[in-house]
Amino acid sequence: MRKQSGGQVFRITGARQGLAEDVRGRQRRYVISMSIRTLSVVLTAVLWNVERPVAIVTLVLGALLPYVAVVFANAGRENVTSLPSTFIPTPTRPALGAAPMGGTAESTTEPAGGSHEPR
Repeated sequence: MRKQSGGQVFRITGARQGLAEDVRGRQRRYVISMSIRTLSVVLTAVLWNVERPVAIVTLVLGALLPYVAVVFANAGRENVTSLPSTFIPTPTRPALGAAPMGGTAESTTEPAGGSHEPR
């Protein structure tokens, strides 16, 4: 038998990832970006007298990557709009209207036009 409770129902698919997992993911992205930067700086030093245009490209990459790495590492913990809502409201059942007072099955509502013609 199902337990009936008046509490809120949450979807697990809409739950955010844990804080420790989020920090670990951001640290991983930062370390990868800084590794690429280190590689580009080393390539700049190696290629400077051999292939100058490629060395300049790696130098620019090495100069811009710290900014990009910090922006990507700090991105996170914002509300993600693509996930489903984490709250499922409990369905409400419509209430039945009151029974007519005269015992007849005739409705006492007025016509939509607003005219008050006798029946």
